[in-house]
Amino acid sequence: MRDTRILMGMPITVEIVGGQDSAIINAVYDYLDRVDARFSTFKNNSEISAFNRGEVLPKNLSAEMKEVLQLSAITRDQSKGYFQIRKPDGTLDPSGLVKGWAIRNAATIIGSAGFKNFYIEAGGDIQAEGVNADGSGWRVGIRSPFNNLDIIKVIVLRGQGMATSGTYVRGQHIYNPHQPTKPIEDIVSLSVIGPDILEADRFATAAFAMGREGIYFIENLPGFEGYMVDAQGIATQTTGFGAYVLS
Repeated sequence: MRDTRILMGMPITVEIVGGQDSAIINAVYDYLDRVDARFSTFKNNSEISAFNRGEVLPKNLSAEMKEVLQLSAITRDQSKGYFQIRKPDGTLDPSGLVKGWAIRNAATIIGSAGFKNFYIEAGGDIQAEGVNADGSGWRVGIRSPFNNLDIIKVIVLRGQGMATSGTYVRGQHIYNPHQPTKPIEDIVSLSVIGPDILEADRFATAAFAMGREGIYFIENLPGFEGYMVDAQGIATQTTGFGAYVLS
């Protein structure tokens, strides 16, 4: 059973091997829709927008919002300040980990329903569990940051998450908090494989903010692998990344 819908401003695909009940698919999309309604900085009536306007006090934030803000603070500390949800204008934008957090939680919904083999992909961020319909690991592609039609690496995932951060789709939306006025121009994409999509997503964002040094940050994170493409099209990968590469 496979379904793709537009939510959170992007196509989101859910595939469940052996699943024939559309109720679980609908439950996943309903959950992701609620996440978007709460965390989107583009929606004036979202909780994060109301908080940024000072209409909601910290003590009155929802449990989900408090969890995400706490995760953001932890990631900031773990990355020596390179992960930062406070924008230069002073408002908060936790989108650097919300998508991965939401996908991980959506995966928990599916797993709790008894399914062991499934795949969720949202805007290039992926959680893959078990095997695909052919009984092999889930094959996912890393797109070229210079040509969206080209796949430069095919990765096989079994129970891991993979997230890609870059400037080639949305432009300079990630910044280095230590040099906020200087655009990140030395690299164009950085893909991270982690134990789950939340971990991969939050550290992919932090590592990209580091520029060329980000791949070394991933190299030194136990349980993580990365693949970076610089502005000249030269790729650098971590020591164990090759174990996931099909082609």
